[in-house]
Amino acid sequence: MAQLRSRRRLALAVPVALSLTASLGFLPGVASAAPLTSAPSASATEDGPNLAYVVNTTTAKRTIAAVEKAIAKAGGTVVITYDKIGVIVVHSANPEFGAQIRAVRGVQSAGATRTTPLVAAGTTDEGAADYLTAEEAAKVKAASADVPGSEPLEADQWDLRAIGADKAAKINPGSSKVTVAVIDTGVDDTHPDLAPNFSASQSANCVGGVADTSEGAWRPYTADDYHGTHVAGEIAAARNGIGVAGVAPGVKVSGIKVSDPDNGLFYPENVVCAFVFAADKGVEITNNSYYVDPWLYNCVDDPDQKAIVDAVNRAQLYAQKKGLLNVASAGNSNHDLASDAIVDTTSPDDSTPVERTIDPSECFDVPTQLPGVVTVSATGVQNLKSYYSTYGKGVIDVAAPGGDRRYQLPDTPSKDGRILSTMPNGQYAFLQGTSMASPHVAGVAALLKSTHPRADGTELQRLLKAQADKQACPESYDQDGDGKQDAVCEGGPKANGFYGAGIVNALKAVK
Repeated sequence: MAQLRSRRRLALAVPVALSLTASLGFLPGVASAAPLTSAPSASATEDGPNLAYVVNTTTAKRTIAAVEKAIAKAGGTVVITYDKIGVIVVHSANPEFGAQIRAVRGVQSAGATRTTPLVAAGTTDEGAADYLTAEEAAKVKAASADVPGSEPLEADQWDLRAIGADKAAKINPGSSKVTVAVIDTGVDDTHPDLAPNFSASQSANCVGGVADTSEGAWRPYTADDYHGTHVAGEIAAARNGIGVAGVAPGVKVSGIKVSDPDNGLFYPENVVCAFVFAADKGVEITNNSYYVDPWLYNCVDDPDQKAIVDAVNRAQLYAQKKGLLNVASAGNSNHDLASDAIVDTTSPDDSTPVERTIDPSECFDVPTQLPGVVTVSATGVQNLKSYYSTYGKGVIDVAAPGGDRRYQLPDTPSKDGRILSTMPNGQYAFLQGTSMASPHVAGVAALLKSTHPRADGTELQRLLKAQADKQACPESYDQDGDGKQDAVCEGGPKANGFYGAGIVNALKAVK
């Protein structure tokens, strides 16, 4: 099976406003207007690997035009210019391209988006998916039949009952005027549980940084790219007498594919495209169950990583200004994002990783740590933080069911502590992770938007926190019973590092 890499990871806290402000030149130490220099001709130096870059500038037309000319002079080819946010996607084989273009007047930041050459056009998730067998499905259907109005496999969906989504659906299943975009590995819109609610007009393939809206471009490459389809089902699988139900079974869901076909990685230019596309297509909420590759943490003292943070932040801020709410998973490393230091052993993940100790106040997980993004931790059936979930006081906004097959097992037909949802080719499977927690929050946000149609992203975030069920820190978090705390929760019941403002509640969202 191909290595999936969506919410496999994710971490880090947004310290204060992180010096990430609403301005485009938000990063500490970024020169907004470096002195103009005469970049040497690249003709003699175009002998390096062909890399992708993001070049970030102002939105002034004259500046963009001048920078595009400088890009060509430095041996770069413009793939696309997002003039609304001042982000230019570039390919170049000039090994000095980054340094040369950063010296150009009007360039605020610029850097390579990968450490390996471009190939023709993820998610280390939390273990492989376990498909529901025919025998298991029959057992679940028999149990579901005892509950009038439930879906055939709903008896195994402990997560819906945990947040009152089953009861909420009887009051308000969500409005078809609300769309949640799943920025991920693609969505199989032919699945019978997704087809009724799928919005093709708000879907695309953003791999390479340019939106492809041709028929089916948003679908996963293969059945191994199942992550986005699973996420989509958690949000909006229809209550149609087939399979499972989503948290908001009446809203629309779209798919924006951002995972590269060869390695499954979510490169920055793909994600920039996705946020801009979602905003321009009238999407209300985006779900982001991934981190932007190739760095788990992007440190602003590195020019390449700083440019990545800058470019993606501009795109997601653009979406926010259009009224969108961006929801993201917190990660599966059991990291305390409010700590003084974190050891990253996985970056860069597109070449050879090196161990580095990062400062959370200077290195950011993108997009989850960006300003205004709702960061979600995962819980199990006992409403305890899942053993793998990243956490951190002042970092986690809210929590939601993500599953825990190790320590929190439900009394359901399959006894599986993970989340059951849709898979490509009409199938269903169990997965766990903060990847699964985030879409539960996105679904509840969609219900809130359905109930409060005039609410923008900022108001939806406030409502999410207000309606959440407060959850105090546990007295002890020794999950494996070895006498040592597996994580330390700080804060009170109204706001703490495990659950933020609390566990979201779908029933409260529709009342």
